[in-house]
Amino acid sequence: MDVKEFNNISKIIGSLNLPGDKSISHRALFFSAMAKGKSVIYNLSDGDDVLSTMNCLSALGVGFKNESNLLSIDGRGKYGLKKPEKILFAGNSGTTARLLTGVLSVQNFDSEISGDESLSKRPMKRVTVPLIDSGANIKLKDTGTLPVKIFPPLEFFPIQHNMQVASAQVKTSLILAGLHLEKESFIIENIQTRDHTERILNLKTHKTKNGIRINFSSANYPEVNKYFIPSDISSAAYFIVLALLLKHSQVKINNVSLNPTRTGFIELLKKMGANIFIERVDTVNNEPVGDLIAKSSELKNIEIPQDIIPNIIDEIPILTVAGIFADGEFKIDKISELRKKESDRISSICHNLSKLGLQVQQWDEGFSFTGRIANNIKPVFDSFNDHRIAMAFSICSLLLKQGGKVNNFSCVKISNPKFIQQLKELIR
Repeated sequence: MDVKEFNNISKIIGSLNLPGDKSISHRALFFSAMAKGKSVIYNLSDGDDVLSTMNCLSALGVGFKNESNLLSIDGRGKYGLKKPEKILFAGNSGTTARLLTGVLSVQNFDSEISGDESLSKRPMKRVTVPLIDSGANIKLKDTGTLPVKIFPPLEFFPIQHNMQVASAQVKTSLILAGLHLEKESFIIENIQTRDHTERILNLKTHKTKNGIRINFSSANYPEVNKYFIPSDISSAAYFIVLALLLKHSQVKINNVSLNPTRTGFIELLKKMGANIFIERVDTVNNEPVGDLIAKSSELKNIEIPQDIIPNIIDEIPILTVAGIFADGEFKIDKISELRKKESDRISSICHNLSKLGLQVQQWDEGFSFTGRIANNIKPVFDSFNDHRIAMAFSICSLLLKQGGKVNNFSCVKISNPKFIQQLKELIR
């Protein structure tokens, strides 16, 4: 079994230049592949999920060339993707599978997408149903999961969809399909999700009585571009929380994404008492970017507003760790979407919390805990092969007097394979 041990540390000091944001990296790859000609991406994420997207796009005829911290992409243009010779394997990446489904639903060839054991349990109907409503010819398993088979549509109609699930992946998948149509499509979001797609493509959005309406058509189709990918704020979250919880500590994350649909956990931590500052804000590819500094703090748990949940969904595991060492009860609700991630994250988090001797309660849509960490324990946490669970409880282990262990830790390579190296740069 792959078990990684983490011993207690006293402080961290330093700065990090992290790999590119995973969400933006996926989108830059898709937009570059769809454009006709050569695009360039700087600071692409080095995680396995993004590699899955590259491998699938390569099988569709897209050319890639690595040059140091730069990736050049030979895009195929509208309807220029070629029929793959084999099943497209999305690995563990839900973003890859769902965005591919949108792009392939409007092509003139057959294709099939599969994934690993974990991805093959995650819901796909949230993507396929609205695509089928617009004319896509898609076949799923009876369970509504991968593999998905996609056939050329007889006719594809403009998308008119009111989002039933708060999901940026679903939204982007539908947009990628609708970009192939001259007639305008629209999506209405009741709850705003991360808006990288809208920003990069400069899509028209406006608020209505029903939510945020996003309009798109072939007029917005991607063109060749140069993309600079800011540091991944979700990857930064682990080092930020560690600096907050250790005495005499400070960490600076350079050139980090400050997209307002991604910084909810920063605002939440500030309300908990966190000393977090932002410097040197700039705009790149219509995305706000800046340097983020976190210093030692005394945290207190607060009520978590439900409308912020879509904004913090990936950071809930590490926010939970902050809650362990903060004063007061930690409680979070309306997070049922966590049960459909790489693991059932509500169950995974609560399982590990119980190893600390905390009083944990779990229900369908959330969990809470109170109490103090048991004395003289050195727990072995379970990662459940979930990268965010693994990283969150490695941070927890570093804060325990006796340290701790995390099994199946190598799953961190899904999003941040250099996590341990980055930690070592900061430990003093």
